[in-house]
Amino acid sequence: MKVLADTPVWSAAFRRADGHASALRSELEWLIGHGAVTILGPIRQELLSGIKERGQFEQVRAALCHFPDVPLLTVDFEMAAEYFNLCRSKGVQGSMTDYLICAVAVRREMDIFTTDGDFQHYRKHLPIALYASAQA
Repeated sequence: MKVLADTPVWSAAFRRADGHASALRSELEWLIGHGAVTILGPIRQELLSGIKERGQFEQVRAALCHFPDVPLLTVDFEMAAEYFNLCRSKGVQGSMTDYLICAVAVRREMDIFTTDGDFQHYRKHLPIALYASAQA
């Protein structure tokens, strides 16, 4: 099983540990230990964008360098646009990155590991699978 970890999951894992961040970090570490975690270039960009301190930027970049980006194909961008149009026609709004995540996850048969509630709305109209803890 491969899991596409979304920005909020990675972000929580890099934050100081509170209860929620610790649980997400623990789950992400478990997935990493099982070789199940994947990342997209746009998620990497979101994670690195806005980090004010150069040292922290380098730490996050170094931590992420162990995870090669899933290659993006033209079909992924086309499917993301289709998903955007379909969801919009149903009254569901989302970001371009979210729909790209959905398209890649469907093509590669990966679950999406996210805390972003928008994916619950996408799931009503798209054939995506959301990750549920394998440790439970």
